[in-house]
Amino acid sequence: MPQLPHHEHHLTSSAALQDIVIGLSDGLTVPFALAAGLSGAVQSSGLVITAGLAEIVAGSIAMGLGGYLAGRTEVDHYAAELAREHEEVRTVPTTERREVQELFVEMGLSEATATQATNELVQDPAQWVKFMMKYELGLEEPDPKQAPKSALTIAGAYAVGGLLPLSAYFATATPQAGLLWSAVSTLVCLLVFGYFKSRLTGQAPVAGALKMAATGAAAAGAAFYVARLVQGS
Repeated sequence: MPQLPHHEHHLTSSAALQDIVIGLSDGLTVPFALAAGLSGAVQSSGLVITAGLAEIVAGSIAMGLGGYLAGRTEVDHYAAELAREHEEVRTVPTTERREVQELFVEMGLSEATATQATNELVQDPAQWVKFMMKYELGLEEPDPKQAPKSALTIAGAYAVGGLLPLSAYFATATPQAGLLWSAVSTLVCLLVFGYFKSRLTGQAPVAGALKMAATGAAAAGAAFYVARLVQGS
């Protein structure tokens, strides 16, 4: 009986997807919490909108810069480790050969096969160093163009996420009415975002959705009541 082709299903997550998740997660919660806090302290929707837009701009820049610096740090770290490995292969080749053979043995090869594989690998210094970077240090070469991409993606996702809860204040007369519609729309967005984020990361979708919504609600509630307490004192 002919066997059906076997298809393996593995979870894959691109750098862009991770950046979108980072930006949207903070964008949906931080501006929402700020707007909620201001709604408990001021009587003008205009003030909430102004402060909210200022926070979105500042938050987008800060988040984007953080993403850029993280990407550059990864590139610089890889470059430093790569230079160190090249130096060790050049100055202490015997030690490095032994480490390669030990790695092959840890992968399940016999001593004889590991020795043969080591002898073949070290004939090419570039592949030798690449092997050590990946299997000894666990480092993959990062894309040098990823840092600016991450900065733009995170900043853009933060701005989009922040404008969602703030948009309700444009269409309501009072901050309290804006808060009501902002809370409803934001919690729905958090539930949807948390659900799909959890599915993409291999977690329980419903639990992830509830966790994301609970986080946003807790942040907004805390900001609202702190503002009320300060106003009443």
